[in-house]
Amino acid sequence: MSDLDPVATAALLTAAALFVGYALMVLYRVYRGPTLFDRILGVNVIGTNTVLAIALVAAAFGEPTFLDIALVYALLNFLLSVAISKVSVEWGGVL
Repeated sequence: MSDLDPVATAALLTAAALFVGYALMVLYRVYRGPTLFDRILGVNVIGTNTVLAIALVAAAFGEPTFLDIALVYALLNFLLSVAISKVSVEWGGVL
């Protein structure tokens, strides 16, 4: 467990929960669109919020291995964004 006091741990977990809640709200934009680029941006925001939530949970619980997971997830999120953008440009914006 963490060496943080319970108030700091609760604050970090609350911030993580807020990021997860925001990611769920952005999920509406991914579902509704209206354009492909809105959906791509929404998925990217959800990925970024997930990385932040994992990092905050890692800080709250004092688990540095969670940071490794967050880093790998951030790299995958970046590669996915680049790949989708490249395919979108090559196909003229139509997926």
